[in-house]
Amino acid sequence: MSLQEKLNLPLGTTVSRPLYWLLITLVGIGYLSIAHAQLRIEIVDGVEGAIPIAVVPFEWQSRADQPAVGVADVVGADLARTGLFESIPRSNMIERPTRPSEVGFGAWSLMGVDYVIMGSVKDDSSGVGQEVEYHLVNINTQRVLLSQAMPSAPGNLRFTSHRIADAIYEALMGVPGAFATRIAYVVVKDTGTDQEMFELIIADADGFNPQAVVRNSEPIMSPAWSPDGRQIAYVSFATGRSNIIVQDLYTGQNRVVSSSRGINGAPAWSPDGQKLAVSLSRTGSPDIWLIDLENDRRVQLTDHWSINTEPVWSKDGEHLFFTSDRAGRPQIYQIRADGSDMERITFEGEYNSRASVGLDDRFLAMVHSPGDNDFRIAIYDRKNGRLRVLSDGRMDESPSFAPNGSMILYARRDNGQGVLAAVSADGRVRQRLVNSEGDVREPAWSPLLR
Repeated sequence: MSLQEKLNLPLGTTVSRPLYWLLITLVGIGYLSIAHAQLRIEIVDGVEGAIPIAVVPFEWQSRADQPAVGVADVVGADLARTGLFESIPRSNMIERPTRPSEVGFGAWSLMGVDYVIMGSVKDDSSGVGQEVEYHLVNINTQRVLLSQAMPSAPGNLRFTSHRIADAIYEALMGVPGAFATRIAYVVVKDTGTDQEMFELIIADADGFNPQAVVRNSEPIMSPAWSPDGRQIAYVSFATGRSNIIVQDLYTGQNRVVSSSRGINGAPAWSPDGQKLAVSLSRTGSPDIWLIDLENDRRVQLTDHWSINTEPVWSKDGEHLFFTSDRAGRPQIYQIRADGSDMERITFEGEYNSRASVGLDDRFLAMVHSPGDNDFRIAIYDRKNGRLRVLSDGRMDESPSFAPNGSMILYARRDNGQGVLAAVSADGRVRQRLVNSEGDVREPAWSPLLR
């Protein structure tokens, strides 16, 4: 089906290149055939002078079978993939303490280790779950920075390990960690027939435990997490035209929230979870609308002949950022949630689209092109008006901030393969999340999960 047919555009309508890229975002065409597999994270660039740490294997005191990948393995891998920490090999560990009183500070100091992490796993009082006791010690000051016990539900030890890594990261870096979060992304399977199979996948932030939430032979795109992490809104073409679906990840139930003629695209949750900002073409050209999820009341925010799409909410819920080509080329605009005070945000380069908001409204990640057909991930500082390019690909797209604002997840082409990648907000740390069997698209990082 052609682009015009998917969007119900009049026959003979021509689409310029800037408009074409916006419409690609709306209808999700251009996917390549891929196979679904677990993502593997590779550190491409780290920070020079990364903090040396030792994550000692945790003592196993539980009656349950000890997992092949233990708490220390997960915690060490979480910290290492930030690029900010360098974990020493276990073969170089001079001792294996399980509590602070067993730490030989002098020996660790001679090795150049700044922090030691240790602990133990035992059955909880009910005998059903487990309790993980962990400690973080500063070798240089000989102080205990963290000493806590964390409950772990049956079969949930890996997630508990991510939560421990979050606590350690916050203690050392001053901001919450984002290891105990999830990511959503779209893959397309080659079925060996004329039809491809589209899947909406959710996985842990480190790529483990991938699960297919939805699969269909028609395109799936634009996943967006609810603020509580319990639901995902996405665009589906299962009926032959675009529909916006809200999927409950815990009950498995879903509902159609928009199925108007033409475009139903780019859903974005309000911070309170009560509304979706979307792009609808029900009155002509695509415009930004708000849908009240409780009473289905719809409010049109923009009314313009141009394409207006990719809304995203400010953290306080008072404004929305969106992409529009009303000035001739795609740029980021801001509008109040009541439809007033329209303002253009970006001016540098010929193309800026698909904003993602950082920890606060100061920083926006976006797809940026200076006009040479290279599309890269950039970050815009609204306080000083500076735009900085972070990625180095030619077709980088779909940026999504980590909920702690430290990293930006995005899709890119790498040696002819579609992969996910991540870059730190300061551009110093780069990762690849590789699916060895094919391409991956449309990443979305979940909120912090409590």
